Amino acid sequence: MTPAPNTTADRENDQTVTERRAYEAVIERLSKASVDKHWEPYADIPWDDEDFLVRQDDPRWELPGVDRLGGHPWYRAQPPEVRARIGLWRVATAMKIGLQFENLLKRGLLNYAYRLPNGSPEFRYVYHETIEEGHHGMMFQEFVNRTGLPIRGMPGPLSLLAQITPWIPLISTELFFIFVLGGEDPIDHVQRKTLREGQIRHPLEETIMRIHIAEEARHISFARHYLRRRVPRMPRYRRFTLGIVSPVVLGVMARIMLSPPGSMIRRFRIPEHVVKEVYTDSPETAGQIRDSVAKTRELCAELGMTNPVQRGVWKAMGIWAAPARERAR
Repeated sequence: MTPAPNTTADRENDQTVTERRAYEAVIERLSKASVDKHWEPYADIPWDDEDFLVRQDDPRWELPGVDRLGGHPWYRAQPPEVRARIGLWRVATAMKIGLQFENLLKRGLLNYAYRLPNGSPEFRYVYHETIEEGHHGMMFQEFVNRTGLPIRGMPGPLSLLAQITPWIPLISTELFFIFVLGGEDPIDHVQRKTLREGQIRHPLEETIMRIHIAEEARHISFARHYLRRRVPRMPRYRRFTLGIVSPVVLGVMARIMLSPPGSMIRRFRIPEHVVKEVYTDSPETAGQIRDSVAKTRELCAELGMTNPVQRGVWKAMGIWAAPARERAR
């Protein structure tokens, strides 16, 4: 029988060992789940089934009335084929931006894995995640190709600036995994909501979305557990800096993922007043962006990264809401 710890140092050492084992057990479960349940984009999606074919004038692409743009009188006044193309353009752009983000993510994960020591449990999981993100990129690009639309994804200057992202793990792995959550949480939030509310009508979009949600749940879980383990061990000044930078990253990423593509606005000549009513000046859209980062915001609060100064940055980025434990008081 292991004797009880006699000193504070012994108790702290035992706690550290227990926490490490619990953390490694989570990673092992995630790695096992990646083996037990995964999808192959060209084996598990019936791309050429008649019902899954992508046609630009398919009415199933029309935006639902609960969508801010879909319910606007300007959109409802458009011919059915135009409404369908606008809806398809939005879906395809979201997938193109998603595969571009995951391209950056994969390169960053490999930079992180490159320096991991032998025996590191993170190494195996990171490679599982990289493979799954590769599959997501293939299914997203296949979808974009089948639309026949000239989808670009991220604007050129933003795409160029984003090339620094894969190098972030060489500076701060904690900041990199905040970036990961900034790209994955908003999309996960929106996809779960649209499926829950029955807003998806085309089976190809639904199939891709369900695969993405299932595998991203593991990726999000790993990032959260990694941050829970690492952030409390950071020097105070670094944790403070991370708390300042995090809301900037999250606010920018959420807007990239959820805002309407400028190419779509130009292509379909959506009037400026419609864009303002639906997106720019809409309290509902601002609330959606704020809600999309709620889980990461709660995590940052849990990790002590929302002091008054840091909270001011969250408010400036338009994504602050009091943590659940504060609202419960």
